[in-house]
Amino acid sequence: MKTFRPSMYGSEQLLLREWLVSQRKAAKLTQRQLADKLQVVRSLVGKVESGERRLDVVEFVHYCRAMGAEPTEFFTFLKQQPSDEAGSTGS
Repeated sequence: MKTFRPSMYGSEQLLLREWLVSQRKAAKLTQRQLADKLQVVRSLVGKVESGERRLDVVEFVHYCRAMGAEPTEFFTFLKQQPSDEAGSTGS
């Protein structure tokens, strides 16, 4: 039986952070501008992007929508990644 890796260090977490940064940049938002839209301090955005802080599901939805992205876009992106990059858990 295969066990789950800690998601903070998994390739999926890295893909998520890279996707969030690319979406923010595509929306032409700085970290400060995104933080203002989310009504949080800028350092929170920096910590999310650097992997120091993870988002829960509800925060993820708000984060995406503040950038003009739909949360489901990330899951579509993740499904398109090769299984070794997307961290397939197998059976």
